[in-house]
Amino acid sequence: MSRTSLEVKAKRKPRFSARAYNRCPLCGRSRAFLRQFGICRICFRNMALRGELPGVRKSSW
Repeated sequence: MSRTSLEVKAKRKPRFSARAYNRCPLCGRSRAFLRQFGICRICFRNMALRGELPGVRKSSW
């Protein structure tokens, strides 16, 4: 799937509310989504390493 089709799929409202799930708005990833930040773990780590998330310390992973 292309990136744009994932973004469209994430914004579409499911027919049943039990089928709703979170997707990362940056990359479209559905797994490892961090609700507190609203992004996936990979995007979170990249943003933290670039210093775009205040209060987050760099960690060797």
